[in-house]
Amino acid sequence: MWTPLLASAGHQSTQVSMGVTLFFSLILVTMIFALALEEKLHAKKSVIVGVFAVVSLLLGAMFGVLPETDGSYFVKVTEHIKLPFYIPAIDWSVIAIILGSSLFVDVTSKSGLFTWIAIKLTKASKGDPLKLLIYYGLMTVIFSAVLNNVTAMIIVGSLTGVSLNKLQRDDKLLGFLLVEALLTNVGGLLTLISSVPNIIVGNAAKISFMKFFYVASPYVVLATAVTLWMGATIFGIKGLQSDEEKEEAAIQVEGFDENDGIESTFFFWFGTTMTVLFIACLASASFLPYIKGLGMGYIALSFAAIMLIRYKDTANKFYEAVDWDLLAFFAALFVVINVMEHAQVLGLIGIGLAKIIGMGKMMGSGLILIATAVFSSVTDNIPLAAMLGKILQQLKTPTDSPLWWSVVFGGNLGGNITPIGSASTLVAVTIIHRYKLNLSFGGFIKAAIPFACVQIALATAYLLLFLQ
Repeated sequence: MWTPLLASAGHQSTQVSMGVTLFFSLILVTMIFALALEEKLHAKKSVIVGVFAVVSLLLGAMFGVLPETDGSYFVKVTEHIKLPFYIPAIDWSVIAIILGSSLFVDVTSKSGLFTWIAIKLTKASKGDPLKLLIYYGLMTVIFSAVLNNVTAMIIVGSLTGVSLNKLQRDDKLLGFLLVEALLTNVGGLLTLISSVPNIIVGNAAKISFMKFFYVASPYVVLATAVTLWMGATIFGIKGLQSDEEKEEAAIQVEGFDENDGIESTFFFWFGTTMTVLFIACLASASFLPYIKGLGMGYIALSFAAIMLIRYKDTANKFYEAVDWDLLAFFAALFVVINVMEHAQVLGLIGIGLAKIIGMGKMMGSGLILIATAVFSSVTDNIPLAAMLGKILQQLKTPTDSPLWWSVVFGGNLGGNITPIGSASTLVAVTIIHRYKLNLSFGGFIKAAIPFACVQIALATAYLLLFLQ
């Protein structure tokens, strides 16, 4: 028998043999490999992790690693109410944030607001390729922060194809799409709700919306500027020189109509107002009376409900558009992570993590960032973020510790190393292939690795110099 390094807060502490812990470790590793091979297995994430959740719970009961209450695996809520062990294991605040934000963004997009912004910026560039790259890059970062990186890539990527085709600059399309894909994961660092790893880690660390933005924004500004400069240099994207070229390009982009996607002027301005209020409420969630006790999940669901009133008769269409696979995946993932916690797998990983941290605050933070980025490039960054977040939580890591930011930066930026590193890079590759541009798996890595290395190096330097 071995005494675990980390005790599970709020759970019954159990003695677990090293053999059992290693067995459950193997289950966890197998699940991560299965997620990495999702396309090969022809199975959705929710199905893969759901199977592992069912198996983990059964094996947890068989090996006696689950906490028992009155001879059963139930958790007492009150004297008369008990819930199955796996229900409280799910972090419902994370589920609420994702569900509410997704519905809000989906309904708000129908107002035409995001398309209006995109076309306005296109016209402001007057068709100059370099200005277009800068404007589209900034738009990608902001959309990734306010919406999500997949939605941002779809909106900006689609408009890029139309714009460059109209400007007869198709030879620059691959460069534009690659830069935009890489910037989705940079923009995903800007706010607490920009990406799922942010939500998981931020929730575990109890980092407020404004604190997250305050810490992440200087890096995002720097990384965006450097990425745009590298993109313009590597892909030879230059500004127009002659007056004749500038005039011709300006006439071509004037053909775009930003009002095409606006069905109702009232709903357009209502959507704009609600978007501003939504961000303001999230930013002030930690000190709003009454609201602060209900959390950001309540805010997200409330704004989603308000926006759905506009489509109250056809709200079911928006429910159908929700990524239920992602939500089911999360629910099952939290169950698996919770079983692994009781099987002392997280404690075992925590021993290795503690040794890295023991190398010194600076070196430990840097190594965790780089390791997280590398692992995120070849497998799903969500279970990785959930696992590391749980371990850091068990280690009672302070909210202001740079270790939390190591996981956040690494989990997001690792998605820029390979096309399977994040959902937005996969979407970008799909758009690239739709335009019949030649880009293989290896070709993506070859093109993206200089950007990813610079971004990760900048993140490591920022972490070590300013967040210690």
